[in-house]
Amino acid sequence: MLRSGRVSWSGEAVKPRPLTHGLLDALPGIRYGFFTREGGVSSGIYRSLNCGIGSRDDRAFIFKNRARTARTLGIPHGQLATPHQIHSSEAVIVERVWEIGKGPKADAVVTNRAGLAVGVGTADCGPVLFADPGAHVVAAAHAGWRGALDGILESTIEQMESLGAERDRIIAVLGPTISRRHYEVGDEFVASFESANEKNNRFFRPAKRPGHAMFDLPGYIVSRLFNAGVLGADMGLCTYADEDRFFSYRRATHRGEADYGRLLSAITLI
Repeated sequence: MLRSGRVSWSGEAVKPRPLTHGLLDALPGIRYGFFTREGGVSSGIYRSLNCGIGSRDDRAFIFKNRARTARTLGIPHGQLATPHQIHSSEAVIVERVWEIGKGPKADAVVTNRAGLAVGVGTADCGPVLFADPGAHVVAAAHAGWRGALDGILESTIEQMESLGAERDRIIAVLGPTISRRHYEVGDEFVASFESANEKNNRFFRPAKRPGHAMFDLPGYIVSRLFNAGVLGADMGLCTYADEDRFFSYRRATHRGEADYGRLLSAITLI
């Protein structure tokens, strides 16, 4: 089931109301959410729930927004661990939370510690939340095209297994991600995927411009999860198309905007 509240940019009047999915809703012992733009204090191009430390938004606003997401997840302020994302295949295990903005260079965070949340920031790339409640292990991964191609999803699963998870019990849900309709790429991009696996050509469709194609990043991510032996689902929400709810790097770039906000997706063990 998906849920979202009314859109408002007044900040104080509306609380964050993250999106959820039935596969994760059915699992005991976790809280999680794919947060939208709704319910924060930022303004302008960052309105309103910008949680991106790497953005040029006022850091005080970013900290307030992150505190709001922590409260929504039922954890203390300061117990949200997000990495310094670098579009890699690096997944790290979290035993205690680091200072905001001082996280390790990685693109997935994994934990078996209750009372802290692991999360990632996105603005077109794929946020994937994982859970194996039987093993008491959860994870969050940032899967852009490069990270997905290089194996960030598989690295996340392997780190979960190192903490006792079993991949045939793991549930993974892909949150709001740019859709194929809005993701145009060049021939060199296509070639890099086809050289890795010739079957990857099924994730591309011809674009209107010669020498370009439209890439199905959500389809590719879910396929990688399936091939890894994990039950995965896509929420089917496009960050580029839905400006009211989602930040989008590509949309901001097309408009010539100076920067863009980041959406937070996070999960915690109760």
